[in-house]
Amino acid sequence: MTLNLSEPILYLITRGATAESTTASNAEFQSILEQASAAVVAGVQLIQLREKNLTARVLYELAERVVEITRRSFTRVLVNDRADIATGAGADGVHLSTRSLEPKVVRAAFGDTFLIGASTHSLAEATAARDDGADFAVLGPVFETESKAKYGPALGLVRLANICAALKPFPIIALGGITEVNAPDCLNAGASGFAGITLFSDPSTLIATAKLIRQG
Repeated sequence: MTLNLSEPILYLITRGATAESTTASNAEFQSILEQASAAVVAGVQLIQLREKNLTARVLYELAERVVEITRRSFTRVLVNDRADIATGAGADGVHLSTRSLEPKVVRAAFGDTFLIGASTHSLAEATAARDDGADFAVLGPVFETESKAKYGPALGLVRLANICAALKPFPIIALGGITEVNAPDCLNAGASGFAGITLFSDPSTLIATAKLIRQG
């Protein structure tokens, strides 16, 4: 499955605030549904359900609910790591970490129309994701951010530009410390879009944030 690259890809990653004890009636579950609703209105192209602590049953229910919210819209839904749950819930695809199955394994099992994204932190990892059949790579951290410190120093705009140029036209989505101010710099460096957790976390401001970013 290919992405719409006619405009910058806005990629919402959920906060991972749910727990094994979370159910559909909990506030954190309902907050994700509110985020998804706002994302559809804002024209966000991708939502990644990054809720690693949910039970399989509740993750399936969450994915199913978000898919229903995004139905007949521009927004596509990815489930973190669980391609089986994504398929069962009717989601568009999966997002793979560096500890997940390789994209080529998922592609062979789930077919050509299944959307596959991959987390990467270097040119070598992004190249491997492309060569293994991923549809795009999320690359970061581009800017300094506490949540991504374990992946090493920030790549910076120069390295981002070099990686995007080396892999063009393979889509690279920038991640890590992205704000309304520096998002245009990522596009100028060759990124196809940008992903964020904090950037898109507040449903009440998500629409305005997306509009501000698009205005550059």
